[in-house]
Amino acid sequence: MKRLGILTIASIMLFGGASAQKKTKDQTEKTTKMEQISPKGYTIFRVNDNVTMYDVTFKNQYKMDVAGHLFIPNNLDRNAKHAAIIVGHPMGAVKEQSANVYASNMADRGFITLSIDLSFWGESAGEPRNVVAPEIYAEDFSAAVDFLGTRLFVDRNNIGVIGVCGSGSFVISAAKIDPRMKAIATVSMYDMGSASRNALNHSQTLEQRKKIQEEAVEQRYIEFTGGETKYTGGTVHKLDENTHPIQREFYDFYRTPRGEYIPKDGSPKTTTHPTLSSNTKFNNFYPFNDIETISPRPLLLITGDKAHSKEFSEDAYKRAAEPKEMYYVPNAGHVDLYDKTDLIPFDKLDIFFKKYLQ
Repeated sequence: MKRLGILTIASIMLFGGASAQKKTKDQTEKTTKMEQISPKGYTIFRVNDNVTMYDVTFKNQYKMDVAGHLFIPNNLDRNAKHAAIIVGHPMGAVKEQSANVYASNMADRGFITLSIDLSFWGESAGEPRNVVAPEIYAEDFSAAVDFLGTRLFVDRNNIGVIGVCGSGSFVISAAKIDPRMKAIATVSMYDMGSASRNALNHSQTLEQRKKIQEEAVEQRYIEFTGGETKYTGGTVHKLDENTHPIQREFYDFYRTPRGEYIPKDGSPKTTTHPTLSSNTKFNNFYPFNDIETISPRPLLLITGDKAHSKEFSEDAYKRAAEPKEMYYVPNAGHVDLYDKTDLIPFDKLDIFFKKYLQ
């Protein structure tokens, strides 16, 4: 009788365990989507025949859908576990642009890669569109780790991140509190907090910052009472003799066939432009505070030696603890490292991630 009781309990525990596993699997399937797609038709990036591309969707901690593109090398054994890399796009951009340039090229080198749209941008959820929410942006990268770390073919102990431009500051913000990100690389990084508070080279005064804040909160009243959403910043839509050289640099990417991409349900009028009423949230964003706590995980900071933004990578390097590396790309500007594959140091990234992601 005693033996029968033990067997009954064991059977219940076995069934309960299997039931729990099935429930977890069912819940995962309900909150994620993974569908093979063709890379044909995209003009910003190329995918070789030895890589398969997937359209994926998963939830962040706020139960918002995060959209991504997953790239898996065809010769990868899906019955084994492998290292993976998450890639984030520049502020105001979408995954189909420079993020996929990096993701597809690193997949060519044998890595599983995942590019994502930040919340409120591209195909990810969030209303109104183009809202600035740096805390949620950082959360999206942790949610991407959640997604990859629950794939049977991904080694959850070997996940790295690449942040391009504004996403460089978002991945640093995320990595400070998410130790699952084992190796962190940034390219042409913008500290979106400092850029908002101080502008480039600290050229904006406190009085100018306060005036922008006053404009933003007045706009809140307009939108709260049903008025039209107003946008700010981003890339100009036409050039003239007074256009600043930095704006010309961005225009050459975002407003020409070289890099222009209009997301589904998007508008050329609003691409790259955050909402005025939310943009000042960057004033409270300090991604480099406590950056040294990322150590002993490694940090690689890549910037062009002619980039107008190199001050941000240099500031991060100065504050970070070892292991860290500052890498200058010769004769490269800021936007050059968005898509110019002859300049982007993929070999450097390959060596970095193969060293630190086992």
